[in-house]
Amino acid sequence: MPEASAFWIVEPGRGEIRTAGLPEPGPDEVRVRALRSAISRGTESLVFRGQVPPSQASAMRCPFQEGEFPGPLKYGYASVGRIEAGPDHWLGRRVFCLYPHQDRYVVPLAAVLEVPDDVPDARAVLAANMETAVNGLWDAAPRLGDRIAVVGAGVVGCLVAALAARLPGTRVELIDPDPRRAGLAASLGCAFAQPPQASGDADLVIHASGHPDGLTTALGLAGFEATVLEMSWYGERAVAAPLGEAFHSRRLTLRSSQVGAVATAQRARWTHRRRLALALALLADPIFDALLSGESPFAALPATLSRLANRPDGELCHAIIYP
Repeated sequence: MPEASAFWIVEPGRGEIRTAGLPEPGPDEVRVRALRSAISRGTESLVFRGQVPPSQASAMRCPFQEGEFPGPLKYGYASVGRIEAGPDHWLGRRVFCLYPHQDRYVVPLAAVLEVPDDVPDARAVLAANMETAVNGLWDAAPRLGDRIAVVGAGVVGCLVAALAARLPGTRVELIDPDPRRAGLAASLGCAFAQPPQASGDADLVIHASGHPDGLTTALGLAGFEATVLEMSWYGERAVAAPLGEAFHSRRLTLRSSQVGAVATAQRARWTHRRRLALALALLADPIFDALLSGESPFAALPATLSRLANRPDGELCHAIIYP
């Protein structure tokens, strides 16, 4: 039996590369050789630090997770690879799969989606984040001409802002404490502001910073009867939201969004697979290369994830390269 190498979180704050036997694919399965995967900074940092609440352990499982929170477990969901075994007409095709960080793996054919020819490997690893952004915008339901504030210029926030900026007549302001994000916002077609200078009186506010202070900022920017969409997930951390002040007098709506379920308005017609295919197709635009900000070899992943989870340095999408 051939072997595969996979990244495991052994215990909170510590990971290692482990090897295991790799079965031959069955009649409706394929074997994929990974080319790249991506670290989803927000969720994977919480998982790596052991901060998934027991009440959310089932909801936070990724499709091919092995093990249980807080560890040992194998976690991740942004793998791009090439099919090396399976049905003849699939051999050699590039595919995306919601699979943890592993160099080779066997999955059902239904679990992979072919990467479009006009989407390079480096950009295709953003598919899971793009799917989250698409679902968030479906939940937010922006309208033509809206003033939209997006708080948090991480990968998901930037993807949401870029998509929202394509709607006719909208004015999208990307808000982040880091002034270095101004150039990125401009490249995505958005205005930029640090929190104290943000415009306010927004028709729609989307919060994706992952920090409680960002939620406070988001609530303060919302106009009368506006919606604040919360896309951040805080794990087991308690968050104090300022629901006094003008929250009631402005009749604000605070709504959550989570990619595990297709947004309500689309659910009758859209499957998870159709939504993911849309996310991959949207990545044909080279504008999204601006979110690719670092890469490192698979062998270094234990140290890489430890660094990214514990010492944020402004990096956006960090890719893992497989030999």
